[in-house]
Amino acid sequence: MKKVITYGTYDHLHYGHVNLLERAKALGDYLIVGVTADSFDYARGKINVEQSLMERIEAVKATGLADEIIVEEYEGQKIDDIRRYGVDIFTVGSDWKGSFDYLCEYCEVVYLERTEGVSSTELRTKQHQLRLGLVGESPILNKFERESQYVNGLTISGVCTECDRHLSPSLRQRAMPMCQLDKLLTMSDAVYIISNPRNHYDHVNRALEKECHVLCESPIAINPQQLEELKQKSNKRGLQLVDSLKTAYSMAYYRLILLAKSGIIGQIVSVDATCTSMTNLEMSDERDMTFLWNSIGAWGPTCLLPIFQLLGVDYKDKTITTHLIREDSDFDTFTKVSFIYPQAVASMKVGQGVKSEGELVISGTKGYIYVPAPWWKTDYFEVRYENPANNRRYFYQLDGEGIRYMLVSFVKAIQTGRETGYIDTPISAAIVTTIADFYQKKDVVMI
Repeated sequence: MKKVITYGTYDHLHYGHVNLLERAKALGDYLIVGVTADSFDYARGKINVEQSLMERIEAVKATGLADEIIVEEYEGQKIDDIRRYGVDIFTVGSDWKGSFDYLCEYCEVVYLERTEGVSSTELRTKQHQLRLGLVGESPILNKFERESQYVNGLTISGVCTECDRHLSPSLRQRAMPMCQLDKLLTMSDAVYIISNPRNHYDHVNRALEKECHVLCESPIAINPQQLEELKQKSNKRGLQLVDSLKTAYSMAYYRLILLAKSGIIGQIVSVDATCTSMTNLEMSDERDMTFLWNSIGAWGPTCLLPIFQLLGVDYKDKTITTHLIREDSDFDTFTKVSFIYPQAVASMKVGQGVKSEGELVISGTKGYIYVPAPWWKTDYFEVRYENPANNRRYFYQLDGEGIRYMLVSFVKAIQTGRETGYIDTPISAAIVTTIADFYQKKDVVMI
């Protein structure tokens, strides 16, 4: 029996895929089809896959061409599979010509001509042409412009800002003053908002009124009642309202949260997160100070994310300790929030006028997870135990600081009508409540 093996993602299976499978089948007596796992595609930068692994497996199975279907999960698996299954022929589309010649040492390699005029990428692009407007004052807008180029069907419609000094030349050409926000909204299907948190409620509300989906830099509001109102409005209108927290979309971060919850370090008893950046407030331009976020607004949501995801939002007590730049100001140079849970504790430290080691430590009864600075951009973390021989290191590729993956997830949520699942509503509400307590001086100790 001559065995043939081929691999693919098979997202939105089309006649080009089927044609390739038919010719692969004709090369031998038994066809093995490897379908790439979501995590493997994600790790190698293929982020526009829209169907789940099971959906793609079922689509391949429905063709009736595969005698056996396996899942491709790691780099180097092709050699292992060829040896394990006694494969005689490896085949793949001609657009990969030369890429798999190294497999000739293990079996015959055949490159098949692809069907002209059709691709999954083209199908995805035709399915959704989404116009994304940008709102706010931040150099991060330049990163969104850059990362949007990697997302099929996503285009930047324009930008509304009160200050274009930090924008790229291409964005500056499309910039309009904030008084023309309604104009931008009519040109857009969705918006990304990174204006000052005090303005989030107004900007999000106006976007929803114009039937625009919203990706808003967390916190979405600084008042829990306002957040609830916005959530109800978005749900009623069938619109997506999503927290923009790029850390949540990092593969490494997502993996460490799953590992921590699995019990790999035992029962979690402590979560400590730190995020700081040095901003010379005394030397800052007055125009910059107008739009500069305070420490709790800029870093608080990121630090609170692992605490609430791992320990939940039902803490028994919390204390906010802060230092303000002036007594009559709400701009904090440094803030620490301590939480007490029934069986655990947590702390977050944020600052824009101080510098500290930006690490994340999750402590458990069997070991701990250590994420080095800057943990919010992590592509690496360690699981450590009493016996160092048992320690494990994890590496994951991170492209675009998580923004690219977040945009793909946002687009997919709009297309499917389902929430992204990375930051659920209770966590979003807990973040807003904590920051609202800071502004209202609830549970606050001034230093």
